[in-house]
Amino acid sequence: MTKKKQVSLWKHELEEVLESKVTEFHLLDYSKATKEDIWDCLSEKVWKGNPDKPLYEVVQDILHLKPSLFMTYLTQQSLMDDDLEESLHALLGTQKSD
Repeated sequence: MTKKKQVSLWKHELEEVLESKVTEFHLLDYSKATKEDIWDCLSEKVWKGNPDKPLYEVVQDILHLKPSLFMTYLTQQSLMDDDLEESLHALLGTQKSD
């Protein structure tokens, strides 16, 4: 029987797989990709709710992450960060520095 755990509990065993994905994205000219960004993208977009999965499925999810989904995630994060910064400046009555 295949052992299942919550996806977040597999993370420490997946460093090499994540590093492989980072290397792949760097070769595709996504030079700012990090293991943490990839993990966060998968957590938010693929593994919603931290489901129980066997290790081989988690590895498969990492290796099959498409650059388009990753870039969509990063774009959404950037927009949310910009909105948050603008909201804070509006609340504090300060100017946003560009």
